[in-house]
Amino acid sequence: MELFTLQSNMKINVLKKDGSKGAAVTVDDSVFGIKPNESVVHQAVVAELANGRQGTHASKNRSAVRGGGKKPFKQKGRGVARAGTIRSPIWKGGGVVFGPEPHGYDTKMPKKMRRLARRSVLSSRASSGELIVVDEIAVNNGKTKEFIEVLNALSLSGKKLTILVAADNEKVFLAARNIPNIYVVEARSASTYDLLDCEVLLFEKAAIALLSDSLMVKS
Repeated sequence: MELFTLQSNMKINVLKKDGSKGAAVTVDDSVFGIKPNESVVHQAVVAELANGRQGTHASKNRSAVRGGGKKPFKQKGRGVARAGTIRSPIWKGGGVVFGPEPHGYDTKMPKKMRRLARRSVLSSRASSGELIVVDEIAVNNGKTKEFIEVLNALSLSGKKLTILVAADNEKVFLAARNIPNIYVVEARSASTYDLLDCEVLLFEKAAIALLSDSLMVKS
């Protein structure tokens, strides 16, 4: 079954929950019809992954390890190397030299480049047939079984999906959280990595309109 058709005027067919075709939705050329900029996409993904790091790794240097500042033995007469503290890095239990210290990994990227990266991914997905729009993603009881039936009807069972919804829907999140490789994200907060890290993007009709509106190039 052909899941969607990308036409010259940027119309995408919308599917119903049972897999049948519904009315088409029109999307903006500047969001879903541009030539992907792979360099900017790479920069955006690197920045997003870096910003996700906590940067709390640490080691104990000679000022942080246990032990006093007393000289362990007299300077001369023992026939061994002189020592001033048991916290020296060359002693067992001493401090670590040049070990990791807590620091931030924050990487800033211009807003226009971040938006270009997401538009590039969306355009690439649309042209390769990896973008599907459904009329509505709704689960009445928040049950995983019901959500699996929706995926089966759309021929998406077993695929790695990023599902973009228009608003925070607790029932959809609850129904999808126990299924491997299924990630539910609010459309406006979807990152470049969210859009890339899947086999298929599954949009709600309302969600694709919201995302298109937030990313389109306005003259």
